[in-house]
Amino acid sequence: MKHSRRALLKSSIITAIGLAIKPSFVKGSALIAEKKATNLNQLSIRQLSDLIHKKEVSSFEVVSAFVNRIEEVNPSLNAVVAFRPKEALKEATKADIALSKGNNSGILHGIPCTIKDSFDTEGIISTAGTLGRANFIPNKDATVVHRIKNEGAIIMGKTNTPEFTMSFFTDNLVYGKTYNPYDLTRSPGGSSGGAAAIIAAGGSPFDIGTDTGGSIRFPAHCCGIVGLKPTAGSVPRTGHIVDYAGLSQSLTQVGPLAKTVEDLDLLYQIIAGVDNIDPYVYPVPKLDFKKVDFKKLRAAFYIDNGVVKPSADTYNVIQKAISIISKAGIAVKQEAAPGIKNQLEIVDDLNIPIGFLTSGGGLKRLLDKSGTTKTTLSWLSELKIPTSNELAKLQERVDVMRSEMLAFWKNNDVLICPVSPMPAPLWTNETLLNQDYFSYTSLYNTLGWPSIVVRGGTSSEGLPIGIQIIAPPWREDICLSMAKFLETELGDFGNEIIVRKYKA
Repeated sequence: MKHSRRALLKSSIITAIGLAIKPSFVKGSALIAEKKATNLNQLSIRQLSDLIHKKEVSSFEVVSAFVNRIEEVNPSLNAVVAFRPKEALKEATKADIALSKGNNSGILHGIPCTIKDSFDTEGIISTAGTLGRANFIPNKDATVVHRIKNEGAIIMGKTNTPEFTMSFFTDNLVYGKTYNPYDLTRSPGGSSGGAAAIIAAGGSPFDIGTDTGGSIRFPAHCCGIVGLKPTAGSVPRTGHIVDYAGLSQSLTQVGPLAKTVEDLDLLYQIIAGVDNIDPYVYPVPKLDFKKVDFKKLRAAFYIDNGVVKPSADTYNVIQKAISIISKAGIAVKQEAAPGIKNQLEIVDDLNIPIGFLTSGGGLKRLLDKSGTTKTTLSWLSELKIPTSNELAKLQERVDVMRSEMLAFWKNNDVLICPVSPMPAPLWTNETLLNQDYFSYTSLYNTLGWPSIVVRGGTSSEGLPIGIQIIAPPWREDICLSMAKFLETELGDFGNEIIVRKYKA
């Protein structure tokens, strides 16, 4: 069954105000000046946090602005599901009252957000895009959800995802398709497509997504925002539909999507770290990207990975970024990770039998656990299930590859390449795409290396094009440092989509 968009959106900001949900304080002159100077929907998390903590704007004002924007754009995008405007506004009022009494939850106090629907959220429907969970309401938050709420974040709703997050296109039998805010005939990518679309459209300051083969980075690229896939073992998967159990666990990582690189760092600092439940998360220190000696970095890059040729626009965007890096005095050379074509054959082998939950066996257990009988993923059960001997050999090949590829970092500190060979695809091209198109991202899931996407430019069709930045394991600080530099040098793309109008 499909949930009615009208039903999801019927509780509006006007209704909430009519119920006398009001901010407990407003510094009138300061708030008026701020409103004249900027649009709250355009601000970063840090900017919003400063305004709220200085009491120059209330949480109620901030949440209202984002709820209003969701109501404006979501009928066209179908990005936000399980929308809860009245509840979010009530929580904003409580946050304002608490702050007026000197009680501060943290850096995210009173700031609204959305959460990918593959995470459990206490008291909020969490479907993971599968029919068996269409009305499932968890009684406990996923670890990362608990952590951002503990810092004061307010959840306005969930964001759409393909079933069990297993697609690069965001569509499912519960909520249907999500559309790209730059072009409604195109996909926002997947599996964090709803998250990327609503951030790009100005409806949410940030979201928490997941990435098994590019599911944070590809949507960030398609929608012109920033996204971080941390090192494998950084952030707990506890409470996610595909968690820490099973052969595929090493591929799936949890990370933030936002408007700015500094916001990615802020969120990463909050969500990373052991929770004593996910057994594959390690107590590794989180380094400060502002302390990276940027000029001493050794940068490598490639544009064509030899699997799928990038578009001319993609080629030009990467070349421009490399030129800027070189002019800044950073040593740059053209070099891909060694034997990339052969490694990608292993990635393909890995991402089918292991990445898709060991074909039919793992998928059947997931379907049974969710109570789903009708699924979009029936084709996965037709894949060849490897024998135990084949699986053992495959795992050995993967571990050898991971070991051999580490040698790349002896002479390099950062690697730059495309996110995808093309900008956001048309929805009509869904069946034409295959794993090769995601070879630019899926390799780094297999390796477990951290990678960030930052917008680099615009295609001839007016679509965003992202740049992928990869660093050695546990060096998110290097990724963030290079991403911040490019974000600054390439200009601010973040505000162009906010003024866009959508036909309801």
